[in-house]
Amino acid sequence: MKKTLIPLLLGLACAGLCATAFAKLPPPSEEAKAKADEAKTKAAEAAKKDGELLGKSQDRTAERYIKEQKAKGVIVKPTAIAAATPAPAPAPAPKKK
Repeated sequence: MKKTLIPLLLGLACAGLCATAFAKLPPPSEEAKAKADEAKTKAAEAAKKDGELLGKSQDRTAERYIKEQKAKGVIVKPTAIAAATPAPAPAPAPKKK
């Protein structure tokens, strides 16, 4: 009797766990959606601010390097870096008849 009872209980436990794994969460409330939107906005603003600070620190570092090289008698000409452009969209595939 014990030999059949243990696998049966184990199978029932696994089935119960699988059922809870596929359970759906309720849709978010309006308050939760508003909070999520606010958090996205804050994150975007913080990322923009961090990007600006990074650019400023890179400019200061480049200026200091150029001054140090100028003191040594080496002329450094910085090259302008073009802004990143998005990749072109792939051409649509021809329709087959």
